[in-house]
Amino acid sequence: MSDERDPGTAPDRAAPGEPFSGVDRGDRVHEFRGKDISVTWSRRRCIHAAECVMNLPTVFEPGRRPWVDVSQASRDAIARVVARCPTGALHYARTDGVPPEVAPATNSVRVTRNGPLYLHGDIELLDESGALRLADTRVALCRCGGSANRPLCDGSHLEMDFRDSAALRDESAVQDPGAPGGKLRVRPQPDGPLQLDGPFSLTGAERGVALSGTGARLCRCGHSRNKPFCDGSHERAESGSG
Repeated sequence: MSDERDPGTAPDRAAPGEPFSGVDRGDRVHEFRGKDISVTWSRRRCIHAAECVMNLPTVFEPGRRPWVDVSQASRDAIARVVARCPTGALHYARTDGVPPEVAPATNSVRVTRNGPLYLHGDIELLDESGALRLADTRVALCRCGGSANRPLCDGSHLEMDFRDSAALRDESAVQDPGAPGGKLRVRPQPDGPLQLDGPFSLTGAERGVALSGTGARLCRCGHSRNKPFCDGSHERAESGSG
């Protein structure tokens, strides 16, 4: 089966000038419309995590044109599977009176082995100037330093053969200075790490290990010896990012 995701004739629409929930600033998304539900897909944010393909292959079928066909399953099934997309490349909108996707009560940050950071919650991604770039419930952030869409992941870790065990070795790297409200804000530091501000739970590949706090500095250059945390290696790295 082909892994190509072809939108076919699905119309694309540009993100509005102001930050819009679920749409990265400057991105264009394809919209697949059906009865009482539509699905939008961002090619730029899709890294082929395949949660949609594995859980609802009749709707999400790479190699088909278009690869998304919302007529092939119920509205509830489509909404449920779209909400499992870890990158936020997929979103849905319903017109049958059912409430839209809501953020979970707890913000989570999951460090994946040899891959990106997956954030789930009430997330705000800022740019390096401090302006809002993206508000979403699901975001994938680059850890290898090779993404062309930093700080968002674009799958470059696969081409770079990025390797990290996703172990959380340094509990002291997560602080709890306190933060107002429930939002988790990600602030990429200029030529530096990803600063997390707000309540979150951080997990890695080890079962039963979770660190909670309201502040941390995470590596985004791929060179830290204390991954997923920043150790200052970006100051020596040629990439100059995190």
